[in-house]
Amino acid sequence: MKVTVVGCSGSFAGPRSPASCYLVQAEHEGRTWNVVLDIGAGALGTLQQHIDPRDLDAIFLSHLHPDHCIDLCGLYVVQRYHPEGHSEPVVVYGPTGTGKRMSEAYGLDDVHAMDTEFDYRDHVDRVPVVVGPFTVTPYAVHHPIEAYGLRVEADGVTVAYTGDTDECESLLPLMHDADLVLADSAFVEGRDTLPGIHMNGAQCARVATRAGGVGRLMLTHIPAWNDRERCRAQAAAHWAGEVELAEPGAAYVL
Repeated sequence: MKVTVVGCSGSFAGPRSPASCYLVQAEHEGRTWNVVLDIGAGALGTLQQHIDPRDLDAIFLSHLHPDHCIDLCGLYVVQRYHPEGHSEPVVVYGPTGTGKRMSEAYGLDDVHAMDTEFDYRDHVDRVPVVVGPFTVTPYAVHHPIEAYGLRVEADGVTVAYTGDTDECESLLPLMHDADLVLADSAFVEGRDTLPGIHMNGAQCARVATRAGGVGRLMLTHIPAWNDRERCRAQAAAHWAGEVELAEPGAAYVL
């Protein structure tokens, strides 16, 4: 499995990175399969440095805040108006009402206006779906709107992506025995105290430790106004190994 950080800036696109988007690839049945976890603000442009977006096999949205989904509107344009066309709708797994929300975002009155371009399917908590070599299981997490962490398994490798969340018990099975955890570290310990929104680095490390068997802990979704090294240090105080920071454009073969 290969994971490429298309964008990892928290809450809005930063000067060095688009908002959340992770390209996950694996070989299966003689070709490369491509899925993305989220496609936030600015991500579609950078994604084209890695693949033709028409080659996406599926999109998994953690939740419907714009920094995680808004570039689906741009992909709609690619799907609908590309001079070479598209063969079939891209499957989009997301929270309840994803199709309606994206149609509204594009200014379309018909909630089914994008159905030719996208095949929308609702997440069901802890019910896995299979796309080519990937088994993806959503876990409902703690955020102000319906939101999910995503556990992706292929070729004996597991990536756990928390999406946006505060600490919650569902993070334990999401992260358990994952080779790589991409953890929401938007908050800074001692500064940000609003409950039910995001974690700080210390929380990420403590939850990953409780989950057990985590191979690599990588902090992500860090807003441009945060000191990334401060976030890393807060996590390192509670983590036995190296704490990594997601880097835009970096690729990891697991």
